[in-house]
Amino acid sequence: MKGRGVPPGLLWIATLCALTTVEALGKASVPNISPRQDGSQEEKAKNNNQVLPTDGGPTSKPPNTTPSPSTSPSGPWDNYRLPKSLVPINYNLTLWPRLTPDENGQYIFTGLSIVEFECVEETDLILIHSNKLNYTLKNDHLAELTSVNSGVRAPSIKSSWLQSVTQYLVLQLDGKLIKGHRYHLYTDFTGELADDLGGFYRSEYFEDGVKKVVATTQMQPTDARKAFPCFDEPAMKAIFHITLIHDKGTVALSNGEEKESSVIEGQDLLKTAFKPTEKMSTYLLAFIVSDYTFINNTVDGVLIRIFARKPAIDAGQGEYALNKTGPILKFFEEYYNSSYPLPKSDQIALPDFNAGAMENWGLITYRETALLYDKDSSSNSNKERIATIIAHELAHMWFGNLVTLRWWNDLWLNEGFASYVEYLGAAHAEPNWNLTDLIVLSDVHRVFAVDALASSHPLSSKEEDIQKPAQISELFDAISYSKGAAVLRMLSDFLTEDVFTMGLRTYLAEFAFENAAVDLSVTKLPDTVEKIMNTWVLQMGFPVVTINTQTGLVSQEHFLLDPDSNVTTESPFNYEWIVPIKWMKTGIIKEPQWLKVKSSTIDAMKASGTEWVLANLNVVGYYRVNYDEGNWNKLLNCLMADHKLIPVINRAQLVDDAFNLARAKIIPTVWALNTTKYLNKETEYMPWKSALNNLDFFYLMFDRSEVYGPMQNYLRKQVTPLFQYYKNMTGNWRDVPDGHMDQYNQVNAISLACRTGLEECQNLTKTWFNQWMDTKMNPIHPNLRSTVYCNAIAAGDAKEWEFAWDEFQNATIASEAEKLRSALACTNQPWLLNRYLEYTLMPNLIRKQDATSTIVYIANNVVGQSLAWDFVRARWSYIFKEYGGGSFSFSNLINGVTKRFSTEFELQQLKQFKADNSEIGFGSGTLAVDQSIERTMSNIKWITENKQNVLDWFDN
Repeated sequence: MKGRGVPPGLLWIATLCALTTVEALGKASVPNISPRQDGSQEEKAKNNNQVLPTDGGPTSKPPNTTPSPSTSPSGPWDNYRLPKSLVPINYNLTLWPRLTPDENGQYIFTGLSIVEFECVEETDLILIHSNKLNYTLKNDHLAELTSVNSGVRAPSIKSSWLQSVTQYLVLQLDGKLIKGHRYHLYTDFTGELADDLGGFYRSEYFEDGVKKVVATTQMQPTDARKAFPCFDEPAMKAIFHITLIHDKGTVALSNGEEKESSVIEGQDLLKTAFKPTEKMSTYLLAFIVSDYTFINNTVDGVLIRIFARKPAIDAGQGEYALNKTGPILKFFEEYYNSSYPLPKSDQIALPDFNAGAMENWGLITYRETALLYDKDSSSNSNKERIATIIAHELAHMWFGNLVTLRWWNDLWLNEGFASYVEYLGAAHAEPNWNLTDLIVLSDVHRVFAVDALASSHPLSSKEEDIQKPAQISELFDAISYSKGAAVLRMLSDFLTEDVFTMGLRTYLAEFAFENAAVDLSVTKLPDTVEKIMNTWVLQMGFPVVTINTQTGLVSQEHFLLDPDSNVTTESPFNYEWIVPIKWMKTGIIKEPQWLKVKSSTIDAMKASGTEWVLANLNVVGYYRVNYDEGNWNKLLNCLMADHKLIPVINRAQLVDDAFNLARAKIIPTVWALNTTKYLNKETEYMPWKSALNNLDFFYLMFDRSEVYGPMQNYLRKQVTPLFQYYKNMTGNWRDVPDGHMDQYNQVNAISLACRTGLEECQNLTKTWFNQWMDTKMNPIHPNLRSTVYCNAIAAGDAKEWEFAWDEFQNATIASEAEKLRSALACTNQPWLLNRYLEYTLMPNLIRKQDATSTIVYIANNVVGQSLAWDFVRARWSYIFKEYGGGSFSFSNLINGVTKRFSTEFELQQLKQFKADNSEIGFGSGTLAVDQSIERTMSNIKWITENKQNVLDWFDN
């Protein structure tokens, strides 16, 4: 993601468009990426970790006797950003994690560090990041300083202390460090190998009844400082020499290749040293000690290894990842026109991991569900998730790791890019799945919901606005990942993929703005790419483009779900965008158009007679589209008469745009409902999924009201033909549909049919589940398990719940455990849901990584929603403290437990929750609280204005 001496990532777009949101830094510290010689040259629903309080820490070492933060004077150590006076060159780091507890029941690690740094500006102060580490005193100070040059004396340390708020080890010197000279800083420290999922932490699991401990890492964004003292900013790249001391019988891994491993004389310990890394950022470091095993393969001189628990490897669960990593690496080598920059690619599945995966250079860490595939238990969607996440992380090996953004304010480019090209990499590995279309449902439509709020934010932030760890964590949201992906996909489309990749390759090869020369004459653009892209990057939100097919007038407006909301964020472009419009007229694709101003007449878009206009073909543009009433009616008539005249993606778009335009009071709600009338003839996945996603809002708003019954009756009628279609296709549910999308849509058919009370469906799911309970042999296909489990548990009582709970506790396959964990929240018994909520705060029952998502699963259940909300309010202080104020999942938690809110009473509760916990804080969920308040106010108004019309429509 980021790097000192490295051009920021926007420069590859700058190669095309001279985007100016970050400065060029030259290319001094970027490794050479020329093609490997003789096969070897050394080297994203989507990452979470926790930023924890700085006080406390293990007490196994002598306490320091230096001033506490309260007694230290004010100074540069009160700033969150490092001064520019010192630049790290390399670290020599030895760590010894203890995989058994000490006499106090505490797991610890000890470490020795020598960091070599250069003084680039004279100073008598050393600031280096440190969080929750205790130091062994050296000459009454927390560190020791020497000069690399024997002819230059290092100043003595005058005073030293730990500045907890800004997370520094502070060293005041009795003289100046000399510009241009290098120094060594020695520290000896102890940290807790806690189960907090951040920094150097421990993950636990049971194998044959025996507890096993893994020492592992998650550094991004600001937790390397919990593992060792370091210059913990992405631009502060250095070379790392890592050595791990570990028990015999365990395996040590790090970013670099293993150099040597030897027995420590007289002890049952091994000392494993690794080859030096390439120059890299601290947040990409990884070191792991476990008793895992692996499978491996070598592709064009690159060693590929998949590590996991021994039973998982023995069961073949790593085979799919191993088979797909090689092709995806080869795809990206060609895509970037650059050889993979490391000699190895290790990937490891961890039982406890807060993120989906993390792109540590050469040692990628994953949740087990994101890497391990079991052919007997994993679903089609599990397999897709593995392919796309591997592609996402491997994309970072170049973009983010080799070339790194200077600071976190432009995280969106790093994560948005990986979230876009993950579809390309996975589609190369699975060419028959048509994966690239799914970005519309998974990213574009997903982020529209967030970016249509007045509390949204631009893709790119000002550097000075992102300082504290919690502010950095907040950036890991749907805007950075999904909007970033959508906007880059739009850029690639209007430039053409060839020009887009040419700019990317030039950037990676040259690292300097002045060397990046790309001919844009192949495209017809209305302005410079810089000006076009700035309208999408530097202001929040997106437009709704309205086309009047009678007059040809095309206009744009900032799209807000609540048009009455107060937008306080200023826009440098007054909320106007330069909009690329791909379109067709009555099935014929026309010449693309651009909307550069608020409104313009485009005569070509006039339509007469039975002609209709459809804009934003394949939803390559990041905007919604509205039409005059006549054109809407023609499109609806086309859907009813011959829906296949409209491309599949645009059928999904018409549904999604209509429902959201209705929520924004731009068109009547009944127009949106009319887009669902044709669905009894639709068999494609994307339109059905789009409809279900939007009807979920109607369930949230009306599943506690009199609208619910008529709505259920209508949707049951619409889905019955789809249910019968898949029943016939699969030979009465015996077979699996051939197509990737058909497998998904079969799930939609069963899920909605059962949800709406289709008796045949409910009997089917209960029969399958009861057969499993009776025979202990699971007859349910993995694709269907999530929905079958949920519906059977919802229809059942404690017996079904207890059976599923036992199966969850005994599950050895992570993807199967995940299906059960979700389904357990489907019960309609409040006492069971309350018990399940209590389990979420017991890590021996529900892993810490799964706590917040389990609470959200319960809140998704109409019976569980109020229970989950009461639980979160009552336990907020504990949840926040134990589960990490910096956990990226906190925004999902707050949004998840409040998304059904639609009454004045609930709004007041939410505002009170914000006020009551203002001192405790909300961490990465801070923005989500405001978004939830805004969303609730919008929901209240929407129900007031639409309830009767919606009831009448469903009744009729």
